[in-house]
Amino acid sequence: MLNHRYEQKIIEKLRALPPGRVAEVEDFVDFLHSRSEERALTGAAAKLAESSFSQVWDNESDADYDRL
Repeated sequence: MLNHRYEQKIIEKLRALPPGRVAEVEDFVDFLHSRSEERALTGAAAKLAESSFSQVWDNESDADYDRL
């Protein structure tokens, strides 16, 4: 969470920008949020798949690869 002073600095800088630039900043913030969400979804999907793949990876015939 941002501290109050940091939030105020950002707000002051936003107020000094022309409207078109503020829209660009908003688009960038939206991009950062979506990127974070994508990473979270990718991590969650990997975690879900882990148990399925463990049956494939954790077997005696695959043990040679584990020793590499």
